[in-house]
Amino acid sequence: MMHNPMAYMANQAYRGTATTVPPLKAVSMLLGGTITFLQKSLAAQEARRFEEGHEYLMKATAILRGLSHNLDFAKGGDVAEHLFQTYNAMILASLKAYGRPHARQSFGRIIAGLTELREAWEFVDTTVRGGKPGSADSARKG
Repeated sequence: MMHNPMAYMANQAYRGTATTVPPLKAVSMLLGGTITFLQKSLAAQEARRFEEGHEYLMKATAILRGLSHNLDFAKGGDVAEHLFQTYNAMILASLKAYGRPHARQSFGRIIAGLTELREAWEFVDTTVRGGKPGSADSARKG
């Protein structure tokens, strides 16, 4: 049982998204949400709305925590381990960058890395569906 409310919410966010859309799409959507929350956090910081910026930062890191806690190391092997390390590195980098003089540059690098990761998941999703958008969804409906 999880005792950390943010970790619990992160886990629930992942599970809720994963049950309504295919898992690869869920990961892509969650990474997109993380990027959006980091962008909002940065904008709030720059506007000197630090509490609001911190809230967005906590939402972004909660998503990454949820993703890292739902990795299947038995099936994923080295890939799961690398994703775990990547998600946790992104969490730490985000927390270290918040409120610092070079937050814009740091957040820019973090967001660029998350964008690249999201695009990789989208590529995998498209490849799994045979390169045809929507083919997995139509196969399920039919």
